[in-house]
Amino acid sequence: MDLKDQLKNLFPDHQVEESEDEKQEENGIWLQDDPIICKYEKRKGKPITILEGYNGADSDFKKLAKELKTKLSVGGSVKGDTIIIQGDFRDKIMELLKNKGFKVKRVGG
Repeated sequence: MDLKDQLKNLFPDHQVEESEDEKQEENGIWLQDDPIICKYEKRKGKPITILEGYNGADSDFKKLAKELKTKLSVGGSVKGDTIIIQGDFRDKIMELLKNKGFKVKRVGG
């Protein structure tokens, strides 16, 4: 029995309000108010998609990168505060992030 259950037993009429942190958290990944920037580049002649602007925890950022790479079945990496996905998957990535509740901004092209 956790603390919330004990408090419900003591105060059955009390209505619990969700705090801002609990609203922001979904599926273990912190959702932010600012949009994530999704852009396309070519490096050494090969297309890549770059995601920037996430200001949550590093562990959440790595979880998000792993989930995107798994769903798209592509390679990629996390370097600093950017996610680099191999290939041009801007539309699919933007759709996946919007379904998760993120705001996404497309930059360039």
